[in-house]
Amino acid sequence: MKNKMLANILYGKNEPLLFKETNIPIYKPDEVLIQLHASAFNRRDYWIQQGQYAGLRYPVIPGSDGSGLITQIGESVAPILKGKAVIINPGFFWGENEKAQSPKTFKILGMPDNGTFAEYVSVPAAYVYPKPPHLTHIQAAALPLAGVTAYRALFTRAALLSGEKLLITGVGGGVALTALQFAIAVGAEVWVTSSSQEKITKACELGAKGGVSYKEPDWAEKLKKSSGEFDVILDSAGGEGFVELLNLAAYGGRISIYGGTIGTIPALSPQKIFWKQLSILGSTMGTQSDFQEMVHFVNKFRIIPIVENTLPLSEAETGMKIIKNTNQTGKIVLDHQQ
Repeated sequence: MKNKMLANILYGKNEPLLFKETNIPIYKPDEVLIQLHASAFNRRDYWIQQGQYAGLRYPVIPGSDGSGLITQIGESVAPILKGKAVIINPGFFWGENEKAQSPKTFKILGMPDNGTFAEYVSVPAAYVYPKPPHLTHIQAAALPLAGVTAYRALFTRAALLSGEKLLITGVGGGVALTALQFAIAVGAEVWVTSSSQEKITKACELGAKGGVSYKEPDWAEKLKKSSGEFDVILDSAGGEGFVELLNLAAYGGRISIYGGTIGTIPALSPQKIFWKQLSILGSTMGTQSDFQEMVHFVNKFRIIPIVENTLPLSEAETGMKIIKNTNQTGKIVLDHQQ
């Protein structure tokens, strides 16, 4: 087997990804070597390039999501895995507490360890799962990080049920779109917000009942007039607009937070939280059980991730520029076979 591969390497903060030759990873006894057929971007990759992420280490090959074939296995790995088409759970070493990840051991593929924007990646065998057979490698690569994050936030944390009313803020990103697909599949009534009418229209085409632009000064009032209050709210923004979510939540509602792109939440009213018996739930990635259940869910409902852009592996820097503009509706995927 050859010992060199092509990969996209980040050498420092605010530097472009360089597509160049490097060594194929050396796999440990409990690891597998995967020849990647596709990988996908997450906003995390952009923040790493900007130097706005914890535990930065350069040089590094970014990328958390990938789909491909197992080509080599460590000596303690079951031989039947060799040659299998797989996806990777990018959240490693969660720890023993199912309620929260261990800050001492938990890490995400692509930082600090080398990730999937390369021809090959080595990962612990425990974190590979059969590729859903109804998905191509391109579609499957778009699933892991967004899928497990959406699944845990919606079902493990917020316990969304069929028939409940759900609000997803900032629809258009990978997690939000995946959550929309998951919620529609179980029979929830879904509403959305976005800065783009085009993204709201796309969400409605996927099954959302309606939505509003959060750029409108009275967006929450308009939404409440159309939809009523929400049993579950899924938010990744935070910021000043979060206060409106307390008003939009039904009595006994659950607000599940998986990000904070806008920033700190000011003027949060404890009175509204305790009087309405609200639950505010933080959620990050997911456990091995969450990932396994998510894959089963995707197979059961034949969910197909939304892919907007496909680029060759050599054009990963172009993908970073698309992510920066935040105009896409769906995932950006690198096709390693181009």
